[in-house]
Amino acid sequence: MITELNERSREIFRRIVDAYLTTGDPVGSRTLSRQPGLDISPATIRNVMADLEDAGLLFSPHTSAGRLPTELGLKLFVDGILEVGNLTKAERQSIEGECKASGRSVEGLLENATQALSGLSHLTGLVVAPKSQAPLKHIEFVALSPGRALVVLVTENGVVENRIIEIPPTVLPSALVEATNYLSARLVGRTLEDALDAIKTELNSHQAQLDALTAKVVEEGLAVWSGNEGQGSRGGSLIVRGQANLLEDMDAMKDLENIRALFEALETKETMARLLERADTADGVQIFIGAENNLFGMSGCSLIVGPYRDTKERIIGTIGVIGPTRMNYARIIPMVDYTAKLVGRLIG
Repeated sequence: MITELNERSREIFRRIVDAYLTTGDPVGSRTLSRQPGLDISPATIRNVMADLEDAGLLFSPHTSAGRLPTELGLKLFVDGILEVGNLTKAERQSIEGECKASGRSVEGLLENATQALSGLSHLTGLVVAPKSQAPLKHIEFVALSPGRALVVLVTENGVVENRIIEIPPTVLPSALVEATNYLSARLVGRTLEDALDAIKTELNSHQAQLDALTAKVVEEGLAVWSGNEGQGSRGGSLIVRGQANLLEDMDAMKDLENIRALFEALETKETMARLLERADTADGVQIFIGAENNLFGMSGCSLIVGPYRDTKERIIGTIGVIGPTRMNYARIIPMVDYTAKLVGRLIG
């Protein structure tokens, strides 16, 4: 639709959206006519604005002559008119420094990358973490306290992952050793995905010579590493950072009830993971504006996500930000893109 607009209509539309992204205020024809470089009368501008409103790209929030972009208009602007900027050297160094400070833990890397995105964008950062794709080198259960144990997993490429699991309080250290030996014999040298079904079948058919408590430890360990089901087809987990940033722009969100609903949605990790997986099927950064994203059952916020890949160029996760529709897309889009590509390189 943007390509069907003539040059004058495109320019007027661009200036209205630019003003909205800068101030959030409606723009009237007289204000536009006074802007430098726009030698068009207020009457002509009003006619163009009326045409843009009829096309569903603008709306009037009240009885004044001012206009704002609709969610459709904003989406078309981002897709067809927006000129994306470049990150500064300082911004790139900040993201790189946060990511490289995480050591060899994939989860630590993703936590830091999400925090870096949130801090630089002043929005809420989120990432879908992948299940481990590399063959396993070592797995071990370590007692922490009654009812809790640490599962340590080391892949052949040197990545270390740790998870805390809940176990029966009566489990003895010997049961943890037995669970470690059982899984080591079946997992080392294979990916968890390759071995998972066979191990579950063996446990379910009672072929494994394990007592009930040891089998429970094994099942809990497998559950945490297989994504606990329902987290999307790829498994993995969701990390969210910087939710408080959404409270700093309450005027843009208009309604405190929407903020509350958004926070609840951010806690519904299963729903979030399913939506972020939509970016898996497309190349590059994906932008979901307002009600278009069908994520929160509400409008007023946008989601920008980019996929990150492993060394075989397979998409293994997604990272991005969420915030009000009135965000600096020209700055945020390259920030998400750069972070996603950096995470892919570091994981590889």
